[in-house]
Amino acid sequence: MADRVDYQYEIYLNGMAGLRPSLPTDLTRLEELAAERLGPEAFGYVAGSAGSGRTARANREALDRARIVPRMLRDVTGRDLTTEVLGRRIPAPLALAPVGVLSIVHPDAEPAAARAAAAQGVPFVASSASSTPMEEVAAAMGDAERWFQLYWAKDREVTASFLRRARAAGYTALFVTLDTPLLAWRPRDLDQAYLPFLQGIGTANYFTDPAFRAGLAKPVEEDLNAAVLHFVGMFADPGKSWPDLAFLREQWAGPIVLKGIQHPDDARMAADAGMDGVVVSNHGGRQVNGAIGAAEALPAVVRAVGDRLDVLFDSGVRTGDDVFKALALGARAVLLGRPYAYGLGLGGQSGVEHVIRCLLAEFDLTLALSGHRRPADLGPDALSAAAVATVADPAGPKG
Repeated sequence: MADRVDYQYEIYLNGMAGLRPSLPTDLTRLEELAAERLGPEAFGYVAGSAGSGRTARANREALDRARIVPRMLRDVTGRDLTTEVLGRRIPAPLALAPVGVLSIVHPDAEPAAARAAAAQGVPFVASSASSTPMEEVAAAMGDAERWFQLYWAKDREVTASFLRRARAAGYTALFVTLDTPLLAWRPRDLDQAYLPFLQGIGTANYFTDPAFRAGLAKPVEEDLNAAVLHFVGMFADPGKSWPDLAFLREQWAGPIVLKGIQHPDDARMAADAGMDGVVVSNHGGRQVNGAIGAAEALPAVVRAVGDRLDVLFDSGVRTGDDVFKALALGARAVLLGRPYAYGLGLGGQSGVEHVIRCLLAEFDLTLALSGHRRPADLGPDALSAAAVATVADPAGPKG
Protein backbone atom coordinates (compact mmCIF):
# COMPACT_ATOMS: atom_id res chain seq x y z
CA MET A 1 0.00 0.00 0.00
CA ALA A 2 1.16 3.54 -0.74
CA ASP A 3 1.39 6.01 2.11
CA ARG A 4 -2.10 6.42 3.50
CA VAL A 5 -1.66 10.20 3.58
CA ASP A 6 -1.58 10.16 -0.22
CA TYR A 7 -5.38 10.09 -0.21
CA GLN A 8 -5.49 13.77 0.70
CA TYR A 9 -3.29 14.68 -2.26
CA GLU A 10 -5.46 12.54 -4.53
CA ILE A 11 -8.46 14.55 -3.35
CA TYR A 12 -6.71 17.88 -3.89
CA LEU A 13 -5.52 16.87 -7.37
CA ASN A 14 -9.03 15.75 -8.31
CA GLY A 15 -10.18 19.17 -7.17
CA MET A 16 -8.03 20.73 -9.89
CA ALA A 17 -10.30 18.91 -12.37
CA GLY A 18 -13.42 20.12 -10.60
CA LEU A 19 -14.05 16.85 -8.72
CA ARG A 20 -14.89 16.84 -5.03
CA PRO A 21 -15.52 13.89 -2.70
CA SER A 22 -19.09 12.63 -2.86
CA LEU A 23 -19.01 11.90 0.88
CA PRO A 24 -17.63 13.98 3.75
CA THR A 25 -13.98 13.54 4.72
CA ASP A 26 -14.97 14.37 8.29
CA LEU A 27 -16.37 10.95 9.15
CA THR A 28 -18.31 12.30 12.12
CA ARG A 29 -20.71 13.86 9.58
CA LEU A 30 -21.72 10.52 8.07
CA GLU A 31 -24.36 9.74 10.68
CA GLU A 32 -26.28 12.93 10.00
CA LEU A 33 -26.13 12.32 6.25
CA ALA A 34 -27.24 8.70 6.69
CA ALA A 35 -30.17 9.87 8.80
CA GLU A 36 -31.32 12.03 5.88
CA ARG A 37 -30.91 9.40 3.17
CA LEU A 38 -31.71 6.06 4.79
CA GLY A 39 -35.17 5.04 5.91
CA PRO A 40 -36.03 5.39 9.62
CA GLU A 41 -36.06 1.64 10.19
CA ALA A 42 -32.66 0.97 8.62
CA PHE A 43 -31.02 4.05 10.08
CA GLY A 44 -32.50 3.42 13.51
CA TYR A 45 -31.25 -0.15 13.53
CA VAL A 46 -27.67 0.87 12.68
CA ALA A 47 -27.48 4.05 14.73
CA GLY A 48 -29.56 2.97 17.70
CA SER A 49 -28.25 2.19 21.15
CA ALA A 50 -29.56 0.60 24.32
CA GLY A 51 -31.91 2.66 26.44
CA SER A 52 -31.29 6.40 26.44
CA GLY A 53 -27.93 6.05 24.69
CA ARG A 54 -25.82 6.86 27.74
CA THR A 55 -23.26 4.16 26.96
CA ALA A 56 -22.82 5.29 23.36
CA ARG A 57 -22.19 8.80 24.66
CA ALA A 58 -19.78 7.43 27.28
CA ASN A 59 -17.76 5.79 24.51
CA ARG A 60 -17.25 9.14 22.82
CA GLU A 61 -16.62 10.98 26.07
CA ALA A 62 -13.90 8.50 27.08
CA LEU A 63 -12.06 8.87 23.79
CA ASP A 64 -12.47 12.65 23.86
CA ARG A 65 -10.95 12.84 27.35
CA ALA A 66 -7.71 11.37 26.01
CA ARG A 67 -5.41 14.13 24.78
CA ILE A 68 -2.51 13.63 22.37
CA VAL A 69 0.82 15.30 23.20
CA PRO A 70 2.69 15.96 19.92
CA ARG A 71 6.49 15.73 19.91
CA MET A 72 8.72 17.79 17.61
CA LEU A 73 11.89 17.32 15.53
CA ARG A 74 11.56 13.60 15.21
CA ASP A 75 12.23 11.94 11.87
CA VAL A 76 8.83 10.66 10.75
CA THR A 77 9.73 9.72 7.19
CA GLY A 78 9.33 6.10 6.15
CA ARG A 79 6.35 5.45 8.37
CA ASP A 80 5.10 1.87 8.50
CA LEU A 81 1.57 1.13 9.71
CA THR A 82 2.05 -2.64 9.48
CA THR A 83 0.82 -4.43 12.59
CA GLU A 84 0.91 -8.02 13.78
CA VAL A 85 -2.42 -9.24 15.12
CA LEU A 86 -3.32 -12.83 16.00
CA GLY A 87 -0.13 -14.04 14.35
CA ARG A 88 -0.95 -12.30 11.05
CA ARG A 89 0.74 -9.22 9.62
CA ILE A 90 -1.81 -6.70 8.40
CA PRO A 91 -1.09 -3.41 6.58
CA ALA A 92 -2.62 -1.19 9.29
CA PRO A 93 -4.00 -1.60 12.82
CA LEU A 94 -7.58 -1.64 11.56
CA ALA A 95 -10.28 -4.16 10.68
CA LEU A 96 -13.93 -3.75 9.77
CA ALA A 97 -16.05 -4.90 12.70
CA PRO A 98 -18.87 -7.42 12.30
CA VAL A 99 -22.06 -5.57 11.42
CA GLY A 100 -25.11 -7.67 10.62
CA VAL A 101 -28.03 -7.27 8.21
CA LEU A 102 -26.18 -4.88 5.88
CA SER A 103 -28.75 -5.41 3.12
CA ILE A 104 -31.01 -2.98 4.97
CA VAL A 105 -28.63 -0.13 4.08
CA HIS A 106 -27.51 -1.24 0.60
CA PRO A 107 -28.54 -4.06 -1.76
CA ASP A 108 -24.91 -5.12 -2.30
CA ALA A 109 -24.68 -5.71 1.48
CA GLU A 110 -21.74 -7.62 2.98
CA PRO A 111 -19.98 -8.51 -0.30
CA ALA A 112 -19.59 -4.80 -1.12
CA ALA A 113 -18.08 -4.05 2.28
CA ALA A 114 -15.85 -7.13 2.04
CA ARG A 115 -14.60 -6.09 -1.41
CA ALA A 116 -13.82 -2.63 -0.07
CA ALA A 117 -11.88 -4.09 2.85
CA ALA A 118 -9.90 -6.36 0.53
CA ALA A 119 -9.13 -3.50 -1.86
CA GLN A 120 -7.73 -1.43 1.01
CA GLY A 121 -5.86 -4.28 2.70
CA VAL A 122 -8.06 -4.25 5.79
CA PRO A 123 -9.36 -7.48 7.38
CA PHE A 124 -13.12 -7.95 7.30
CA VAL A 125 -14.94 -9.58 10.20
CA ALA A 126 -18.00 -11.31 8.75
CA SER A 127 -21.05 -11.40 11.00
CA SER A 128 -23.03 -14.53 11.77
CA ALA A 129 -26.09 -12.32 11.30
CA SER A 130 -25.25 -11.30 7.74
CA SER A 131 -27.66 -10.90 4.87
CA THR A 132 -25.31 -12.95 2.69
CA PRO A 133 -23.98 -16.46 3.33
CA MET A 134 -20.43 -16.50 4.65
CA GLU A 135 -19.16 -18.34 1.57
CA GLU A 136 -20.33 -15.55 -0.76
CA VAL A 137 -18.73 -12.94 1.47
CA ALA A 138 -15.47 -14.87 1.41
CA ALA A 139 -15.60 -15.24 -2.38
CA ALA A 140 -15.91 -11.46 -2.71
CA MET A 141 -12.56 -11.06 -0.94
CA GLY A 142 -10.38 -13.42 -2.94
CA ASP A 143 -7.32 -14.24 -0.83
CA ALA A 144 -7.66 -11.22 1.47
CA GLU A 145 -7.59 -11.58 5.25
CA ARG A 146 -10.97 -12.40 6.73
CA TRP A 147 -12.21 -13.30 10.18
CA PHE A 148 -15.55 -14.77 11.26
CA GLN A 149 -17.75 -13.52 14.10
CA LEU A 150 -19.93 -16.02 15.93
CA TYR A 151 -23.19 -15.41 17.72
CA TRP A 152 -23.05 -18.55 19.82
CA ALA A 153 -26.27 -20.47 19.16
CA LYS A 154 -27.99 -22.78 21.64
CA ASP A 155 -27.79 -25.62 19.11
CA ARG A 156 -24.29 -27.11 19.24
CA GLU A 157 -24.70 -28.77 15.86
CA VAL A 158 -25.47 -25.44 14.22
CA THR A 159 -22.48 -23.83 15.92
CA ALA A 160 -20.17 -26.63 14.85
CA SER A 161 -21.54 -26.43 11.31
CA PHE A 162 -20.91 -22.68 11.16
CA LEU A 163 -17.32 -23.19 12.23
CA ARG A 164 -16.72 -25.93 9.66
CA ARG A 165 -18.11 -23.68 6.95
CA ALA A 166 -16.02 -20.72 8.10
CA ARG A 167 -12.81 -22.77 8.04
CA ALA A 168 -13.62 -24.12 4.59
CA ALA A 169 -14.26 -20.58 3.33
CA GLY A 170 -10.84 -19.35 4.47
CA TYR A 171 -11.67 -17.40 7.61
CA THR A 172 -8.53 -17.50 9.77
CA ALA A 173 -9.73 -16.27 13.18
CA LEU A 174 -12.91 -16.66 15.20
CA PHE A 175 -14.45 -13.70 17.05
CA VAL A 176 -17.04 -14.79 19.62
CA THR A 177 -19.47 -12.08 20.70
CA LEU A 178 -20.24 -12.53 24.39
CA ASP A 179 -22.26 -9.42 25.18
CA THR A 180 -25.49 -10.42 23.44
CA PRO A 181 -26.94 -13.37 25.37
CA LEU A 182 -30.19 -11.42 25.14
CA LEU A 183 -31.25 -8.57 22.89
CA ALA A 184 -31.13 -5.25 24.76
CA TRP A 185 -33.92 -2.71 25.18
CA ARG A 186 -33.42 -0.58 22.04
CA PRO A 187 -36.00 2.22 21.84
CA ARG A 188 -35.28 3.23 18.24
CA ASP A 189 -36.12 -0.26 17.03
CA LEU A 190 -39.00 -0.62 19.45
CA ASP A 191 -40.56 2.68 18.40
CA GLN A 192 -40.52 1.46 14.79
CA ALA A 193 -41.58 -2.05 15.89
CA TYR A 194 -38.73 -3.19 13.66
CA LEU A 195 -36.50 -6.24 14.03
CA PRO A 196 -35.13 -7.34 10.64
CA PHE A 197 -34.57 -10.95 11.70
CA LEU A 198 -38.32 -11.45 12.01
CA GLN A 199 -38.55 -10.69 8.30
CA GLY A 200 -35.87 -13.23 7.47
CA ILE A 201 -33.18 -10.53 7.03
CA GLY A 202 -29.78 -11.22 8.56
CA THR A 203 -30.48 -14.95 8.69
CA ALA A 204 -28.66 -16.05 5.51
CA ASN A 205 -26.04 -18.10 7.33
CA TYR A 206 -28.71 -19.95 9.26
CA PHE A 207 -31.12 -20.52 6.40
CA THR A 208 -28.32 -21.98 4.25
CA ASP A 209 -26.88 -24.14 7.01
CA PRO A 210 -27.47 -27.90 6.78
CA ALA A 211 -27.62 -28.37 10.55
CA PHE A 212 -30.15 -25.55 10.90
CA ARG A 213 -32.26 -26.82 8.04
CA ALA A 214 -32.22 -30.32 9.49
CA GLY A 215 -34.21 -28.95 12.43
CA LEU A 216 -37.06 -27.71 10.24
CA ALA A 217 -40.22 -29.65 9.40
CA LYS A 218 -40.32 -27.95 5.99
CA PRO A 219 -37.63 -26.22 3.92
CA VAL A 220 -37.13 -22.51 4.55
CA GLU A 221 -38.53 -21.77 1.10
CA GLU A 222 -41.83 -23.47 1.98
CA ASP A 223 -42.36 -22.05 5.47
CA LEU A 224 -40.42 -18.86 6.17
CA ASN A 225 -42.28 -18.12 9.40
CA ALA A 226 -41.36 -21.48 10.90
CA ALA A 227 -37.72 -20.94 9.92
CA VAL A 228 -37.72 -17.50 11.54
CA LEU A 229 -39.20 -18.89 14.75
CA HIS A 230 -36.58 -21.67 14.77
CA PHE A 231 -33.88 -19.04 14.39
CA VAL A 232 -35.31 -16.89 17.19
CA GLY A 233 -35.45 -19.90 19.48
CA MET A 234 -31.76 -20.70 19.12
CA PHE A 235 -30.10 -17.31 18.55
CA ALA A 236 -29.77 -16.12 22.15
CA ASP A 237 -28.47 -18.30 24.97
CA PRO A 238 -28.13 -16.68 28.42
CA GLY A 239 -27.05 -20.04 29.85
CA LYS A 240 -23.49 -20.01 28.45
CA SER A 241 -20.60 -19.85 30.94
CA TRP A 242 -16.80 -19.97 30.90
CA PRO A 243 -16.46 -23.78 30.81
CA ASP A 244 -18.41 -23.80 27.53
CA LEU A 245 -15.41 -22.24 25.78
CA ALA A 246 -13.83 -25.69 25.71
CA PHE A 247 -16.38 -26.69 23.07
CA LEU A 248 -15.32 -23.85 20.79
CA ARG A 249 -11.66 -24.71 21.22
CA GLU A 250 -12.44 -28.29 20.20
CA GLN A 251 -14.20 -27.06 17.07
CA TRP A 252 -11.79 -24.31 15.97
CA ALA A 253 -8.05 -24.80 15.53
CA GLY A 254 -7.15 -21.15 14.81
CA PRO A 255 -7.12 -18.04 17.00
CA ILE A 256 -10.20 -17.37 19.12
CA VAL A 257 -11.00 -13.83 20.25
CA LEU A 258 -13.67 -12.97 22.83
CA LYS A 259 -15.56 -9.79 21.95
CA GLY A 260 -17.32 -7.73 24.60
CA ILE A 261 -14.74 -7.82 27.42
CA GLN A 262 -14.95 -4.83 29.78
CA HIS A 263 -13.59 -6.10 33.12
CA PRO A 264 -9.95 -7.13 33.73
CA ASP A 265 -11.03 -10.27 35.58
CA ASP A 266 -12.97 -11.43 32.52
CA ALA A 267 -9.89 -10.77 30.44
CA ARG A 268 -7.82 -12.90 32.81
CA MET A 269 -10.38 -15.69 32.58
CA ALA A 270 -10.17 -15.49 28.78
CA ALA A 271 -6.40 -15.88 28.94
CA ASP A 272 -6.68 -18.74 31.44
CA ALA A 273 -9.12 -20.46 29.07
CA GLY A 274 -6.53 -20.42 26.30
CA MET A 275 -8.07 -17.70 24.19
CA ASP A 276 -5.83 -15.75 21.82
CA GLY A 277 -7.34 -12.30 22.11
CA VAL A 278 -10.10 -10.10 23.46
CA VAL A 279 -11.95 -7.12 22.06
CA VAL A 280 -12.60 -4.43 24.63
CA SER A 281 -16.08 -3.46 23.50
CA ASN A 282 -19.56 -2.67 24.75
CA HIS A 283 -21.16 -3.37 21.35
CA GLY A 284 -21.10 0.32 20.53
CA GLY A 285 -23.41 1.03 23.44
CA ARG A 286 -26.11 -1.27 22.03
CA GLN A 287 -26.43 -3.68 24.95
CA VAL A 288 -26.16 -2.19 28.46
CA ASN A 289 -27.35 1.36 28.97
CA GLY A 290 -25.29 3.19 31.57
CA ALA A 291 -22.25 0.94 31.13
CA ILE A 292 -18.64 2.02 31.23
CA GLY A 293 -17.22 3.66 28.10
CA ALA A 294 -15.06 1.16 26.23
CA ALA A 295 -11.95 3.34 26.35
CA GLU A 296 -12.37 3.59 30.12
CA ALA A 297 -12.14 -0.20 30.33
CA LEU A 298 -9.18 -0.54 27.95
CA PRO A 299 -6.18 0.38 30.17
CA ALA A 300 -7.11 -2.05 32.96
CA VAL A 301 -7.63 -4.91 30.51
CA VAL A 302 -4.28 -4.19 28.86
CA ARG A 303 -2.56 -4.20 32.25
CA ALA A 304 -4.24 -7.47 33.14
CA VAL A 305 -3.55 -9.51 29.99
CA GLY A 306 -1.66 -7.44 27.42
CA ASP A 307 1.38 -9.68 27.80
CA ARG A 308 -0.68 -12.87 27.40
CA LEU A 309 -2.97 -12.23 24.46
CA ASP A 310 -3.84 -9.61 21.84
CA VAL A 311 -6.11 -6.81 23.05
CA LEU A 312 -8.24 -5.19 20.35
CA PHE A 313 -10.69 -2.33 20.72
CA ASP A 314 -13.98 -1.06 19.36
CA SER A 315 -16.95 1.11 20.37
CA GLY A 316 -17.00 4.79 19.57
CA VAL A 317 -14.21 4.99 16.97
CA ARG A 318 -14.98 7.69 14.42
CA THR A 319 -11.68 9.38 13.48
CA GLY A 320 -8.01 8.73 12.87
CA ASP A 321 -7.08 10.30 16.18
CA ASP A 322 -9.46 7.86 17.90
CA VAL A 323 -7.37 5.04 16.42
CA PHE A 324 -4.20 6.73 17.70
CA LYS A 325 -5.65 7.09 21.20
CA ALA A 326 -6.84 3.48 21.38
CA LEU A 327 -3.40 2.22 20.39
CA ALA A 328 -1.72 4.56 22.88
CA LEU A 329 -4.00 3.15 25.59
CA GLY A 330 -2.73 -0.33 24.74
CA ALA A 331 -4.87 -1.80 21.97
CA ARG A 332 -3.08 -3.80 19.29
CA ALA A 333 -5.66 -2.86 16.63
CA VAL A 334 -9.07 -1.25 16.27
CA LEU A 335 -12.35 -2.48 14.79
CA LEU A 336 -14.49 0.06 12.95
CA GLY A 337 -18.26 -0.39 12.86
CA ARG A 338 -20.99 2.18 12.26
CA PRO A 339 -18.98 4.60 10.05
CA TYR A 340 -18.37 1.97 7.39
CA ALA A 341 -22.03 0.90 7.54
CA TYR A 342 -22.98 4.52 6.87
CA GLY A 343 -20.44 4.63 4.03
CA LEU A 344 -22.01 1.51 2.55
CA GLY A 345 -25.50 2.93 2.80
CA LEU A 346 -24.46 6.21 1.21
CA GLY A 347 -22.11 4.96 -1.50
CA GLY A 348 -21.88 1.18 -1.69
CA GLN A 349 -18.40 -0.31 -2.02
CA SER A 350 -16.85 3.03 -2.95
CA GLY A 351 -18.41 4.57 0.14
CA VAL A 352 -16.80 1.97 2.38
CA GLU A 353 -13.45 2.46 0.66
CA HIS A 354 -13.77 6.21 1.19
CA VAL A 355 -14.35 5.68 4.91
CA ILE A 356 -11.34 3.35 5.24
CA ARG A 357 -9.06 5.67 3.27
CA CYS A 358 -10.13 8.76 5.23
CA LEU A 359 -9.69 7.06 8.58
CA LEU A 360 -6.24 5.67 7.78
CA ALA A 361 -5.03 8.88 6.14
CA GLU A 362 -6.04 10.82 9.22
CA PHE A 363 -4.42 8.23 11.48
CA ASP A 364 -1.19 8.28 9.46
CA LEU A 365 -1.07 12.08 9.61
CA THR A 366 -1.84 12.09 13.34
CA LEU A 367 0.94 9.57 13.88
CA ALA A 368 3.46 11.63 11.91
CA LEU A 369 2.46 15.04 13.24
CA SER A 370 2.70 13.71 16.80
CA GLY A 371 6.26 12.50 16.20
CA HIS A 372 5.80 8.75 15.66
CA ARG A 373 6.54 6.37 12.80
CA ARG A 374 4.90 3.08 13.75
CA PRO A 375 1.81 1.98 15.68
CA ALA A 376 4.04 -0.08 17.96
CA ASP A 377 5.75 3.16 19.08
CA LEU A 378 2.58 4.36 20.77
CA GLY A 379 2.07 4.08 24.50
CA PRO A 380 0.54 6.11 27.33
CA ASP A 381 3.38 8.64 27.05
CA ALA A 382 1.89 9.73 23.69
CA LEU A 383 -1.04 11.11 25.67
CA SER A 384 -1.36 13.59 28.48
CA ALA A 385 -0.77 11.80 31.79
CA ALA A 386 -3.72 13.60 33.35
CA ALA A 387 -5.90 12.64 30.40
CA VAL A 388 -4.88 8.98 30.65
CA ALA A 389 -5.84 9.03 34.32
CA THR A 390 -9.26 10.49 33.61
CA VAL A 391 -9.93 8.03 30.78
CA ALA A 392 -9.45 5.16 33.22
CA ASP A 393 -11.22 7.02 36.03
CA PRO A 394 -13.49 9.87 34.93
CA ALA A 395 -13.56 11.20 38.52
CA GLY A 396 -9.88 12.04 38.08
CA PRO A 397 -6.62 10.78 39.60
CA LYS A 398 -6.61 10.06 43.31
CA GLY A 399 -4.08 11.35 45.87
